[in-house]
Amino acid sequence: MRKMTEEFLWASFAGESQAHMKYAAFADEAHKAGLKNVAKLFRAISYAERVHATNHLKALGGLKDTSDNLQAAIDGENFEVDEMYPAYDAVAKLQKEKDAEKSIHFALEAEKIHAAMYAEAKKAADSGKDFEIGDIYICPNCGYTHIDQGDLPSHCPVCGWKQSTFKKFSGYDELV
Repeated sequence: MRKMTEEFLWASFAGESQAHMKYAAFADEAHKAGLKNVAKLFRAISYAERVHATNHLKALGGLKDTSDNLQAAIDGENFEVDEMYPAYDAVAKLQKEKDAEKSIHFALEAEKIHAAMYAEAKKAADSGKDFEIGDIYICPNCGYTHIDQGDLPSHCPVCGWKQSTFKKFSGYDELV
């Protein structure tokens, strides 16, 4: 692929990915406001933007086999934990941006967990097996991620929110 086309596809992937997430967040806000059809519109177009982003990633050769995809996820999470968020946190502290500090702290703590989970999943996938896990719970305030093995905490260990607020993921269909 020619360099300019590749650069444009990566920029398009980033833009479509951001639109997907932004519209999903907009859908949640519209839903909270009781605007169910506006929420539905945002959710549907969010999905369309995801389709666009996925197509760009495919064209770039960014989708590989599961083991390679897990390694890419591990590498991405570790970059966020080791380099990106510590640098961003230092700037937020220097500029006394308390909301940014909190947001960065929440993300950093969750990314550490994600990297470890992906590493375990890669071990299983590399041995030709699926990753054996129970339900996955996500704290809706900070993104703390917990695989339930009978040890679900009563409160989020990162931000203190009650476990009753956690979003439960039991199957693939809930995630897409």
